[in-house]
Amino acid sequence: MFNDIGALEVVTLVVLAVLVFGPDKLPKVIQDISRTIRKIREFSDSAKADIRSELGPEFKDFDFEDLNPKTFIRKQLDNDELGLKEIRSGFDLKKEVSDLTDAVHGRDSESSSTSSSSAAAIGSGSGGSASGSSGTTVDMTKKPEAAERPPYDMDAT
Repeated sequence: MFNDIGALEVVTLVVLAVLVFGPDKLPKVIQDISRTIRKIREFSDSAKADIRSELGPEFKDFDFEDLNPKTFIRKQLDNDELGLKEIRSGFDLKKEVSDLTDAVHGRDSESSSTSSSSAAAIGSGSGGSASGSSGTTVDMTKKPEAAERPPYDMDAT
């Protein structure tokens, strides 16, 4: 619960407690706080025991931490009935991203040659395209020059 509190924070809390409560009242305040925490824990434990007894013997393995959504999801994902570990191990995100990057930049890759040939076929199939013949490919990375105007298709607008 308090795993992220360092030594500097503890010293600061002690100094603040001494300044606020004073050295005379500090031991009594610590006893009162510890007694209150102890009573809260006892109340919580008795409430859990009452709930377990009311649920019956079929819920004897019931753990109240399972009601926390993070714990529930973690337990369900660790359970390998769905085969999620196999799916996770078969999916290589870095490889997929590098293939996509290669395809976008037009580097040699199976997917980029397929996508560029399909883009050329789509571009040459339209009625008013600038490519003219079906064997040419369009370089999508090339910026058009200022004097070169893009084709205008009256039917498309």
